[in-house]
Amino acid sequence: MTCSHTFPPPITIRMANEKDAEALLAIYAPYVEHTAISFEYQVPTLKEFARRISHIRARYPYLAACQNGTILGYAYASPFHQRAAYSWAAETSVYVGEDVRGTGIGAMLYEALESILKKQQVINVNACITYPNPGSIAFHEKMGYKTAGHFTKCGYKLGIWWDMVWMEKMLSEHPRQPKAFIPVTELEQEGLKPT
Repeated sequence: MTCSHTFPPPITIRMANEKDAEALLAIYAPYVEHTAISFEYQVPTLKEFARRISHIRARYPYLAACQNGTILGYAYASPFHQRAAYSWAAETSVYVGEDVRGTGIGAMLYEALESILKKQQVINVNACITYPNPGSIAFHEKMGYKTAGHFTKCGYKLGIWWDMVWMEKMLSEHPRQPKAFIPVTELEQEGLKPT
């Protein structure tokens, strides 16, 4: 007896780089053009988007979810604030392709991202979310985030004033003396793999 079931190829999470800019920008562009999820008005150029990836990758993880060589979504961390005392806090972002929303890819990306951030000694993760955005709020709550702040009508896009919500999650306890932040490039030299 033969098995007639076919299974989709597995989804893998890997570090993204500047060569992925075109595929990542194709995912991001509809968020800029058609939604207030991104407060950008103009889709960045390919050159600018590649520069952003390179800049973030100097210190933080920038991950891509791939299946059969196609990038389905991405997530990255960036500084919560530039000053030294904020080294143990990072802002998280995730974007998935329009045709794969609700499939669990965002959760896979965030889980891998948080795993790396813990290795970097990051404790607080923070997400800035346009409000209302029930899908993103529910997603972050499912991932363990709680609302930390709500700002009224602080963004104007698509002819509407939008609120903004900050949500936060603690990846570990806050020690009396935290260990030094480790740039992701140092972890990669030691053989770090996202999954």
